Amino acid sequence: MATGITRPRQSLLASVCATAVATIYAIQPVLETAGAELGLPAESLGLLVAAGQIGYFAGLILLVPLGDLMNRRGLISGLLALTGVGAALTAAAPTGVVAMVGLAVAGVFAVVVQVSVAYAAAVSAPGERGRVIGAVTSGVVVGILGVRVVAGVLGDTLGWRVVFVLLAGLCAALAVVTRAALGSDTRTPGARYTQILRSMGRLVVTDRLFRSRGLITFFLFASFGTLWSGLALPLGAEPWSLGTTEIGLFGLAGLAGALGAGRAGRWADAGRAQVISGWSLLILAGSWLLIAPMGPTLLPLVVGIVVLDFAVQAVHVSSQHLLTTAHPDRTGSVIGAYMTCYSAGSALGAVTTTLAYAAWGWWAACAFGAAYALCGFAVWGLTQLRVTVTATTEAVGIQPDPCPRA
Repeated sequence: MATGITRPRQSLLASVCATAVATIYAIQPVLETAGAELGLPAESLGLLVAAGQIGYFAGLILLVPLGDLMNRRGLISGLLALTGVGAALTAAAPTGVVAMVGLAVAGVFAVVVQVSVAYAAAVSAPGERGRVIGAVTSGVVVGILGVRVVAGVLGDTLGWRVVFVLLAGLCAALAVVTRAALGSDTRTPGARYTQILRSMGRLVVTDRLFRSRGLITFFLFASFGTLWSGLALPLGAEPWSLGTTEIGLFGLAGLAGALGAGRAGRWADAGRAQVISGWSLLILAGSWLLIAPMGPTLLPLVVGIVVLDFAVQAVHVSSQHLLTTAHPDRTGSVIGAYMTCYSAGSALGAVTTTLAYAAWGWWAACAFGAAYALCGFAVWGLTQLRVTVTATTEAVGIQPDPCPRA
């Protein structure tokens, strides 16, 4: 029974999300330094980034559904502790292979983020679910963008290993605190683990809402990944030639934009999730007009980053609100399936931005980012058109399509 969740617990869950997701992205700002110390050739540095992402993808499929079977309080605590083990292994790694194993372990268990969001959605009162999801998922943005700043500074001063020592300690501390502070969320015996895995697959086939939101999210985070996986390339080159710390500071602009979208949850609670999604996807496409020029001043770039991250967070919160409202009894498996779309989109953006930049320059990478945003808007528009047509046919007495939700 959803009874509500206090603000201190929302803040705690946001901290869990920030710390866990940071273990995946912390390697990016210190990639060259870490690779050199671990003896990895330049062409193999991408494997350090890929290790955490691959582990995360596996965890989304295999571990997140456990939230629909187990007491989520204990699951959150346990996953956090294991995420810390992965971070500690990375910090102590003597070779590149061991570092990859550590990052993969951290990635697998960093899906505590999705278990935390599912917990928050499940215990929230229906009228405040969007606001709570927005508050908790703000921690994800803080982790992804904030760690770029912290890791850049620490990497230049104390060394890249200190970043992972810090994250391991935070994971251990939060594992203890969540165990003590969160309310019990025991699952009612029902479906088996294998049944939940099969139900995740059936979502794609039978649930129109999931298909549309999953596809929108795929394109949304392909656009997001295009920016944050490729931004260091033009900033590190002439004429800017910025260092790790300076490039990391651009994460503050993204953080400001994403946190500015905090009201997206309240808009979703008010029934405006679909409208906000459409406008935000258009704003996302337009933000690339500011990001692309890289002219004599970087002010347009900073404004573009703020706008882009505002739009991404608004759509992301709206999508999770719609899906958890439609499936309140299996929020864990639904969010796990949804986040595989996020992960795949982020990977696509990371691959295409580096290839486009190498072949044609920053303008080409930005064209991909804008195109992904427009593809997401097209999916949203077609979905809204189908809903309108369905409503019209029902109004004139035509038998509607019996397929599930739009």
